[in-house]
Amino acid sequence: MPSYEAILLIGFGGPEKPADVIPFLENVLRGRNVPRGRLLEVAGHYYHFGGVSPINSQMRELKAALESELRARGPQLPVYWGNRNWTPMLADTVRQMRADGVRRAVALVMSAYSSYSGCRQYLEAIESARATAGAGAPEIDKLRLFYNHPGFIEPMAERVRDACAQIPSERRGAAALVYTAHSVPVSMAATSRYEVQLKEACRLISEQLGRIHWTLAYQSRSGPPSQPWLGPDISDCLRQLPASGTRDVVIVPAGFISDHMEVLYDLDTEARALCDQLGLHMVRATTVGNHPAFVRMIRELVLERMGEAPPRWLGDQGPSQDVCEPDCCALPAR
Repeated sequence: MPSYEAILLIGFGGPEKPADVIPFLENVLRGRNVPRGRLLEVAGHYYHFGGVSPINSQMRELKAALESELRARGPQLPVYWGNRNWTPMLADTVRQMRADGVRRAVALVMSAYSSYSGCRQYLEAIESARATAGAGAPEIDKLRLFYNHPGFIEPMAERVRDACAQIPSERRGAAALVYTAHSVPVSMAATSRYEVQLKEACRLISEQLGRIHWTLAYQSRSGPPSQPWLGPDISDCLRQLPASGTRDVVIVPAGFISDHMEVLYDLDTEARALCDQLGLHMVRATTVGNHPAFVRMIRELVLERMGEAPPRWLGDQGPSQDVCEPDCCALPAR
């Protein structure tokens, strides 16, 4: 089994002041045929919140929580953090790891599911960062997916219970339970198990809650109307609820790890405004964030990879593979 000298957290990244917004979005969209108008539209979402995404502060909190967990329970490994799209950039972090003498590290990416953008693109980013760092760059092994790990499912179920508690008890049982995840092109979903894994995670969370009825909807679509993307869209889903007599809805962003811009704007702003128009009482569950059980899960996945802890999972799909296949989550042909 491999031994490691460091743990690397890899995030998506986000702006921390208004001047960062356009350069950040240009990084995200580089190489993609996205109209400038769409970039400026998304920039408006960030400016709505002062040009600051909460994702970096949440990553700092997660890093600190993991460091505390490791100090208390081991293994005694330093924790590094780098982003794909904004400072601290992953290449700079890998350079620092090389300077610190790290020869082999294990990485957790902030995505529970397989897809090109949630898996393969992070693997490509790791290799690009190692190439930029040059000779002596550490080997970096990506930890397995955790969409069905108890350390993800159980704290998410707790987040949903907390949200449901905000609904009057006499209406709680009739509240609609709607999970959301970032939509992707249908062609991209076809090269991964994104849909299957999302549905399994939603089923497992619902099982923890004793709920049979739930819906998976998608949000944050950004492609042209002519391109098929996963649906139904969260807005279409919400519009159907009043006709069935539904008065309350709990929205659960199960496809996200932290409360970043797609959650704050697309759900807390746009979806909430729509619910107000429809006369729906909306409660949004928080993401797993730095829940203590999730932090413990990261430590457990590291020990599992080192052969010092058995794999754990819920459901019947088993743990995902330790090492991705060469063609996993491939980018579909244009």
